[in-house]
Amino acid sequence: MKKFITCVLLVFTGLFDSTYAQYVYDYKHTADVYYNAKDYYSAAQYYNKALGTFKIKSEQVLPYTVAGAAPPSGKMKDYQQVVARLAESYRLYNDFGNAETWYTQLVGFNNPQFPQARFWYGECLRANGKYAEALEQFNKFKQSYTAADDISTRVNLEIQTCEFALDEEKKQPKYTIVKLSGNVNEGGANYAPVMMDPNTLMFTSSRPETPPVPVNTNTPEKKKQERKGTPYVNTLYTATGAGSDFANSQKLTITNPPKGYDQGVSTISPDGRTMYLTRWTVKNGVKQTAICISTKQNGSWSEPQPLGANVNVEGYNSMQPFITADGKYLLFASNRPGGMGKNDIWYCVMSNGVPGSARNMGTTINTKDEEQAPFYDQEKNLLIFSTNGRVGFGGLDFFQSEGDFGSWSVPKNMGKPLNSAKDDIYYTAADNAHPFAAGFLSSDRESVCCLEIFAVKRIRKMVTGLITDCDTHQPLEGVTVTLLDTVRERQVGKIILDASGRYSFDIDPSKPYKLVAEKDNYFTKSLRFRTDGMDNSDEMQNPSLCLTHYELEKPIVLNNIYYDFGKATLRPESKVVLDTVVDMLNENPKLTIEMSAHTDSVGSDKFNNKLSQARAQSCVDYLISRGVSSSRLTAKGYGKSRPIAPNSLPNHKDNPEGRQKNRRTEFKVLKRQMNVPATGYQHE
Repeated sequence: MKKFITCVLLVFTGLFDSTYAQYVYDYKHTADVYYNAKDYYSAAQYYNKALGTFKIKSEQVLPYTVAGAAPPSGKMKDYQQVVARLAESYRLYNDFGNAETWYTQLVGFNNPQFPQARFWYGECLRANGKYAEALEQFNKFKQSYTAADDISTRVNLEIQTCEFALDEEKKQPKYTIVKLSGNVNEGGANYAPVMMDPNTLMFTSSRPETPPVPVNTNTPEKKKQERKGTPYVNTLYTATGAGSDFANSQKLTITNPPKGYDQGVSTISPDGRTMYLTRWTVKNGVKQTAICISTKQNGSWSEPQPLGANVNVEGYNSMQPFITADGKYLLFASNRPGGMGKNDIWYCVMSNGVPGSARNMGTTINTKDEEQAPFYDQEKNLLIFSTNGRVGFGGLDFFQSEGDFGSWSVPKNMGKPLNSAKDDIYYTAADNAHPFAAGFLSSDRESVCCLEIFAVKRIRKMVTGLITDCDTHQPLEGVTVTLLDTVRERQVGKIILDASGRYSFDIDPSKPYKLVAEKDNYFTKSLRFRTDGMDNSDEMQNPSLCLTHYELEKPIVLNNIYYDFGKATLRPESKVVLDTVVDMLNENPKLTIEMSAHTDSVGSDKFNNKLSQARAQSCVDYLISRGVSSSRLTAKGYGKSRPIAPNSLPNHKDNPEGRQKNRRTEFKVLKRQMNVPATGYQHE
């Protein structure tokens, strides 16, 4: 009887183990099929099911945390392999929250079969904004990882990224950002916004037109794999509204792409009649993209046609077009030959609407990693683009570089909140006249799977001040006040003052500026200032600036100009006064002046005329030595012919005070030249 019972138990145990193993195999096999097809969402569902079939005790989950422990075998080995694939599936699907959970367990196994697990664990922590924890994992990985590959190189960038992000979190934000309300971010991915007119937003969306297929098929994701029957097809939509509220989303009236293709990520020419857009398909897991052109005819858009070989190269991708506000340049991203790595930023010079040969932006802009989604701010000559090849917050970050398509400055990370731990891409301006006062961007910072559209608004920092008349000390109306960026040597603002005499400008923190105040028949003055320390304040008050009135041909006495007795040699203290004339002439490049010298009545006319002419010439020579053009200067000696005080008293006695006033140096404005820029800076 005991033998019979034992045999029966063995049979049932064998059947149970066989059935159990079959379940594990079926779920894991199905998951592997999805994983190899790069359908990571579906793979994760089945790896989860496979894990549910393991009968693993809690104390068995992390049994190999001691260095040098023997590798697992049997059921535990299978369990660890499924955990590894599950973690990978979530990560590749960009579900970094769930991926972090399973990588936590995976690195705890300390299994040499998964040497890169700690790196990916760090990446998930970083993507979830846990920079301090991620930094710890990356440093541990760097100490233990011995292979020489892309990851061993990449870990240094990740370490710098975490250090940078921890430092940046201490800084005050320069922008506010809020997800669009309305129905723009409804279903699927929504991204690549473009303003068609002040109240119409065009964007790309993969929202389904039919109910989604069951859970084990594709769902929307940034890098989705197209499968037969999927309702998630990218195309162009429009919505109406303002600020951060846009509704009434509907498909743009444009020809649908061929079956199996998606389209979107567009840009509109300045005249609103031409659209450049991207069309793409996925074949054998490889994305193929090209830039097409469509024209507006009778209120509707024509069938998009691929641009020529200057933009699209057979066998390579071109995508994400952007046309500059003046229509002179077409920018795009491409992995075409001649680049630095993956996708680079390229541009074409436009001629009569036709793009010329593509030119790479060069190593200043492009890296061996991804550079995407260019935008050019023509107001400030700034290139805005996204890259994951530079130190930032992680994923794709916005960077800016100043340039004019001839040379570019080193790109600078644009900071939080424009950038996040996730992907941040596709900036567009709400108003091209002031591109970074307000705009829109795409980010998956608040989503597991998909890009969404956010509204951006710059936090206003202001400088204010008062312009007065130097004589009356009253506010001066009609003054033209120009604000200049002294680093870029460009005008960033100009206003004409009302009766209040007050000015105000939007400014950026931590920058040097120059303020120039001009008014007819007043000497122009300037004021230089820096905005350091404005991170925690919204307004900066400049000291009052007064302007001095002048009249053509009316002399202005320069006090404290002294010469050696009976000579024309300038004393050192006189040069200090003449330096103020140099400053005045530098700030008033339109003016030409006469420097004049006068004597008292002592001596002959011939002697005084000669002496005064020599003294006037000494002043002119000094001004020339300080860089003033001789064409703007005239020297004139008047001798004793133009006294301004009596040389003698009524009783014919000597008048020392009067003679002192007559021994003077003056200047007067002769004329005001035209077409000479007062600031010397380029105007935008």
